[in-house]
Parts: sequence; structure tokens; C-alpha cells
Amino acid sequence: MRLVEVFDTTLRDGLQVEGVTATVDDKLRIAEQLDHLGVHYIEGGWPGANPKDIEFFARAQTELSLSTSTLVAFGSTRRPRGKTDDDATLRNLLEANTSAVCIVAKSAEYHVVEALQTTLDEGAAMIADSVEFLRSAGRTVLVDMEHFFDGYKQNPEFSLRAIEAAVVQGASHLVLCDTNGGTLPHEVARIVADVKSHVGDDAIIGIHCHDDTGCAVANSIAAVEAGAGHIQGTLNGLGERTGNTNLTTVIPNLQLKMGYTCLPDGRIERLTAVSHHVAETLNRAVDPQAPYVGSSAFAHKAGLHVSAIARAKDAYEHVAPEAVGNGTRFVVSEMAGRATIQMKADEIGIDIDGQQINQVIDDLKRLEHEGYQFEAADASLELLMRRAVGSVPEFFRVESMRVITDELPGGIAGGAFSTEATVKVWVGPNGPDGDDAERHVSIAEGNGPVNAIDGALRKAIERAVPRVAGIHLTDYKVRILDGGSATGATTRVLLSATDGTRDWTTIGVSPNIIEASWRALEDSLVYGLLPRES
Repeated sequence: MRLVEVFDTTLRDGLQVEGVTATVDDKLRIAEQLDHLGVHYIEGGWPGANPKDIEFFARAQTELSLSTSTLVAFGSTRRPRGKTDDDATLRNLLEANTSAVCIVAKSAEYHVVEALQTTLDEGAAMIADSVEFLRSAGRTVLVDMEHFFDGYKQNPEFSLRAIEAAVVQGASHLVLCDTNGGTLPHEVARIVADVKSHVGDDAIIGIHCHDDTGCAVANSIAAVEAGAGHIQGTLNGLGERTGNTNLTTVIPNLQLKMGYTCLPDGRIERLTAVSHHVAETLNRAVDPQAPYVGSSAFAHKAGLHVSAIARAKDAYEHVAPEAVGNGTRFVVSEMAGRATIQMKADEIGIDIDGQQINQVIDDLKRLEHEGYQFEAADASLELLMRRAVGSVPEFFRVESMRVITDELPGGIAGGAFSTEATVKVWVGPNGPDGDDAERHVSIAEGNGPVNAIDGALRKAIERAVPRVAGIHLTDYKVRILDGGSATGATTRVLLSATDGTRDWTTIGVSPNIIEASWRALEDSLVYGLLPRES
């Protein structure tokens, strides 16, 4: 099993994606997660480029204790016609005090001549001088050969000359970069093989791809098959434009499918957890359909698939989900068959018979025709199944509900409105139909009708059902299902909640947005109040 090193650049290249930023604390926590996963190198950023990266490398020296990974500082070669001993970028690399550094070097004639406005001789000298300077300071030096594939196709002689300049001075890694992301797998395989033949064992060949053609993972695999022993990428494929090679995809492809060693023993099982941890830290959700680590990667909806998996798990799963820390999920929808409902009931812990299964299937088909989507509302699905078997207590019963919105002085232009909700509800220690049940009328103001209804209902039931105080709403989403109906369109509401230990989502659908919201809210509170096994 040949070793393929993993170089993670989430903290540098990954943070160049639109809409994502990270504090220094975020970067330190992400580095800890990457070390927990077991990558070989963590590129922390460009010291000296901005105050954040300066602080990161300063704090990393005392606050970051890596057991598996090597922290890498990123920079560039010396300036054209400059000197290494007074180059600010090279000095900052040394002051970052990392044992390894990665420098980007121009390896394409076009970029040397046009972007740097210098000669090819000077371009090669910039690489050689910079590697020699950093090596003499005791650093391991990796060189990212920028625009290598484009340059090689234009002028292979100079691109190989750039590589020779780095190798002769002791660079440990030559990383071939598809900077524009336009190279295809067959081209990568041919060019990497040429470079490997030229360099031999004098340095490790690496690959750094961008996903502009959707081929970054395929290109990285092609490079490894052609002799590369080092892959660069980011967690969850973050990166500028369309992103970088997605390490959460390429690592299991290489290790589980092709027999290469990318992570230490026992670490690939952490892949899904680390992927989601990084996503939460950066407030950039993992694509549900992401291979291996997505929430839908091993989710099964079609009845035929679920029925087959009930007999043989590998019938519709290309690897065991547990191998990457994920798990099988059975998604219940109008496409569900009896096997799907039974397996979902077993998963939840509900005893259900054949007649009740048929009722659930009929309810699902009817409700999804109305616009419900239970695969996005786990709690409402569980309540639907529990109601079919009669295991949902009636904690309260609403007699009526009214919402009033008044325009305040300042008018519509000033956005001044007051919303008030009145809820009449029956509740008691033994349920709304018990002898001790009482009728409560509660009024609450809120920031909009849903907030007001939520406040009024809680006030009405909190004495009889005190646990409601521990349930908090965390998200509220509205989708218009038939936009052609304009203001009369059917509305789908998804409402997320938590009790501090569990999170759940409920759904409501109606042409009346208040009614849709109420249905989701009522289900959310009922689900949160269900007794749970300790």
C-alpha cells in the first residue's frame, strides 16, 4: 500500500471561497481537527500577508499541539531581480517558525514573461535562490509550481527547467498545480508521468487541482496513478471559484477503493465528523449529497432500494458507511414501501403492525401530495408514525387562536407594526380531557405572528407542562410551493428546535402561512414534550 501524503490547505486556499471567513480562534480549532483526522501537512496561511495570519502563526507556536500533522507556512519566491536576504516574504516565512514551508513559483513561460515582466533565466533563478535560502535556514521546502500544466503544454522545456531549479537546491516536494482548473485527467496523467520520469526519486511529486471542470478529484487520482505521492486539497472542497480538490472525496477513493495509505490507521473513520465540524466552524454547511460525508450519501428513499438493503446492506451501498464515520438512513416519502416504514419504525423504536403501516403509507401519499416533505422534517415524520400506533399523548388542546397586527404611528413606510396573539387552550396535569383540566386564555406580543403565537401558547401551558420552557426554536424557513398563485400560494414552513441535547425539524403546509406555521409549531412542541428513554 503506497503512501500518498495529504496536504490540507483549507486554512489558506479554502478560505478564498466567497462568503467564508474565519477568526484566528476558528483557524486554530480547525487545525486541531485536521490533526485529529491525521493529515500529513496543514497549510496555515501566508504569514505577513495580513494581521490575522500573523497572529495565527504566533499563537500556533504556544497554543497548537499537533501530534500527527506538520504545520506549514505559505509564501512565494523572492521578487524579480531581488535578493533573498532582504526579501520580506521569505523573512516572514522564517519568522513563522514552522519546520516546513511551501512557496509558490511561476513555472509557466507566459506568467514569467507577462505577469512578472522578467526573463526565463530570472524566473528559474528566483526559484533556485529561494529554495536555497530556506533550506540553508533548516526548513523543509515544498514548491507549488503555479500554472504548471498550462505552462508545460505551452513550453515544456521551461516548466521542466523550473522544476530542476527547485530540485537541485533541495526542495523536498514538487507540487504540480492546475491553477486555472482547466486540465483534464488524461492530460494530468501524461504530464505527471513525464515529470516523474524526469525527476525520478530526487523529490516527491505532488498534485494541486482546482475544480473548474469538475475534475479536481479525478485529476488528483490520475496524478497518483501516474506517480504522484502527495495530494493537496481542502475539506469539503472549499476554495476560490469552484473550489479545490475535495479531500473528503479523494481520500476515501484512494484509500478505500484503490489501496493507497493516506491517513494513519483508524483515522479515516473520523472523516465525516471532521468534515461537519469544519463546516459548522466556518458556517458553510456540507452539501447533503457530498460523497461519503453528506447526510444523504447513504440515504435511501426508493422502496425497492430499502427492501433490498433490508436483506443485504451492500445492495445499494458501494462502501460500508461506517468506514468513513457516516451511517445508513432510510428516508420516508410517498415512494416508501412497507419495508421502508418497518425499518424506520425499528430505527425509532416503535412497535407497528401491518395495518398501521398501511395507514402510514396512505397518510404519507396524501400529505406529500398536499406539499409536505417529510424527509426534511424528521420530527413530524416520527409523530405521524406514533399517531398511527396511538402513542402520542395529548399535552394540550387549542380551542381557538387569533392574531392581530396593527399599524403604529409612523405608518408602513416606517415599518412600525405591532403583532398580538390570543390563544385559548385546555390543559391540565392529566391532559386536556382530564377532570382537572383548565381553560386558559393567554395573550402575547411578538416580532411577527409566529413569534406572538409561540409566546401566547407557552404562557398558556407552561404551568401544567413546565418542560416547554426548555424547548427553543432555532430556525424558521418558508417556501412558496406554487408561485403562480401569487399571494394565494400554498406555503411550506420548516421549523427547527432544540432542547439543548436534541435537535429536530417539523413541517406545516397550508395556503394560509399562519396556519402552516401553527402546524409546524404545534408539532415541534409536542415532539419536544414526548417522554424520552434515559
